Amino acid sequence: MSRLSPGDTAPEFSLTDDTGATVSLADFRGRKVIVYFYPAAMTPGCTKQACDFTDSLASLQSAGYEVVGISPDKPEKLAKFRERDGLTIRLLSDPAKEVLTAYGAFGEKKLYGKVVEGVIRSTVVIDEDGKVEVAQYNVKATGHVAKLRRDLKLD
Repeated sequence: MSRLSPGDTAPEFSLTDDTGATVSLADFRGRKVIVYFYPAAMTPGCTKQACDFTDSLASLQSAGYEVVGISPDKPEKLAKFRERDGLTIRLLSDPAKEVLTAYGAFGEKKLYGKVVEGVIRSTVVIDEDGKVEVAQYNVKATGHVAKLRRDLKLD
């Protein structure tokens, strides 16, 4: 599994969102986009992270950033997640885990001391030209958005 680094070209993707629409990385050309990868909708950590991104969305957008979350969940589950928690960020479905893998966000990780294969909670910031600006792996669900805002010098 290879991880992305600043300066790399972000892998292209086209995935279905929670409304059934297709969303592609190319849709964001000319704008910065924060793509974050999370293991499963409606779990405590992923809910906290999604709510933090939703709470910060207006200020991130005013600073020129869009936000999309990607998980292996099906669009129907993502729609329930959005509805249940009042999420305003775009949620994309990657059940084949191809985009997760291309971004280095799927592979071996430690869970409760055991090595397992799964989604590695990660965030990649992509610039207006499709280049990786920031790539963070094994991020914490709680406090990550605040840290990312500091890293991007938005606070």
